[in-house]
Amino acid sequence: MRCDLHVHSVASGMCSTPVLNRVCRESYNDATEVYKRLKKLGMAIVTITDHDAIDAAEVLRKYPDFFLSEEVTVRMPTGTEVHVGVYDIRERDHVEIQRRRNDFISLLMYLTERKLFFSVNHVFSGLTGRRDVHDFDWFASYVPALEARNGQMCPEANANAATLAARFGKVAIAGSDSHAIAGVGLTHTEVPGARTVDEFFGGLMQGRGRIHGVHGGYAKLTADVFSIVNSLLHEKPWTLAISPLALLVPIFTAGHWLNEIRFCRKWAAILEGSEKRTRHLWDVAPRADNLIPEHFPFGVPLASSLGPWLGTSA
Repeated sequence: MRCDLHVHSVASGMCSTPVLNRVCRESYNDATEVYKRLKKLGMAIVTITDHDAIDAAEVLRKYPDFFLSEEVTVRMPTGTEVHVGVYDIRERDHVEIQRRRNDFISLLMYLTERKLFFSVNHVFSGLTGRRDVHDFDWFASYVPALEARNGQMCPEANANAATLAARFGKVAIAGSDSHAIAGVGLTHTEVPGARTVDEFFGGLMQGRGRIHGVHGGYAKLTADVFSIVNSLLHEKPWTLAISPLALLVPIFTAGHWLNEIRFCRKWAAILEGSEKRTRHLWDVAPRADNLIPEHFPFGVPLASSLGPWLGTSA
């Protein structure tokens, strides 16, 4: 059974680039078109992981092989942000996930209570901004899976992510992370013998998952950006007035690509010589004699048991 565990549609909202975030979407992929392409490429089950959104479910819930997921923008205890894929959720889960996403520990407790499978995506990418070395300690302690192959990341970043997943004893998953229809389904995760969504994720937790497909590249990134620009021009014809700026796309993507390589090499070097350290929930908790209601915005005590399901803690 195969599934592309990282796909975007028009429901991902506006892009995060300053100025462009007023006019341009993250993706113009039509959800139904995404579904049809994934099935054509042999995906047995289908999900879409839009940024902090589940609107694609409205048109895809009619398909029995579709399941609901999202890519959540999460604030870590260090103040940094990461993208976390959360899979096979329900609408009520989405509401609670969004309520808690600015507090990693609170979100962690909810995902654990609900036994939801989740992963940290593109771990060696600077897409979400700066990183802190303690972030990786949290990943090692509590995150069950890392995205070990992302269809938009360079081979070096994916290789480092796969190495980190093995070092931390985490499940390795793969997804296209495609914001343009051409890349959908070209990178995916397989669990041999699985017949249902439950069996698929059960197989991943048992270590039977396999990652397949293409890596990212500068030419592929540039082509995807041109595709998004073309969709923007069709959606908002008035932007034709600034269409000559599209000539700068290769320069923009070159700068982004070089920065991604720099980010990857920097953190790979830092982690290569570091020890795997355990982070505990009480590492960021206030002193017990200073606790006040504001420390528990969601009514969940820090002493709640996390259980062994969260993954390796060493």
